[in-house]
Amino acid sequence: MTVTSPVPLSPAAAMPDMATLYVEHHGWLQAWLRRRLGDAHQAADLAQDTFVRLLSPAAGSSEAAATAQPAAALRAPRAYLATVAKHVLVNHLRRQSLEQAYLQALAVLPEPEAISPERQLLILQALQAVDAMLDALPPKVRAVFILSQIEGLTYAEIAEALGVGLRSVKRYMAQAMAECILLAD
Repeated sequence: MTVTSPVPLSPAAAMPDMATLYVEHHGWLQAWLRRRLGDAHQAADLAQDTFVRLLSPAAGSSEAAATAQPAAALRAPRAYLATVAKHVLVNHLRRQSLEQAYLQALAVLPEPEAISPERQLLILQALQAVDAMLDALPPKVRAVFILSQIEGLTYAEIAEALGVGLRSVKRYMAQAMAECILLAD
């Protein structure tokens, strides 16, 4: 008689199944990404990033929660991989767009204000870190932070715009600032 454990498997316990998922679907996923990107090298990188995301135990991540069950138990592994890959692709395109906007802004700076390539890289990395931090925030916390720090709205205006109380706006802002402090370390 086989007894099954009600405790979900850890990602480490699911590794053999993840290896099977990788072997059986990596080529398909890479081709799927190549059709969308038109670049074999970027497609290879994003295919790897997709499997890395499945293996990483990111807190609150729906992909990480789904990988707690064995990969072989997936009913539609290609649909699942495509969904995760779409998230990875969107993040990649957003970073690429952010970088492009930054480079365009640099191009219009007068010559004496031009920034050295090393400084450009540092600024770009900081922007990407802020973007990742904002992406990790819950939607309302992110909205409050952006409305306050980028749009310049007061807490009362934010509360009215989002339909939440002033106390919630203050709490959300404190949560966003705490993440910023952690990012600064």
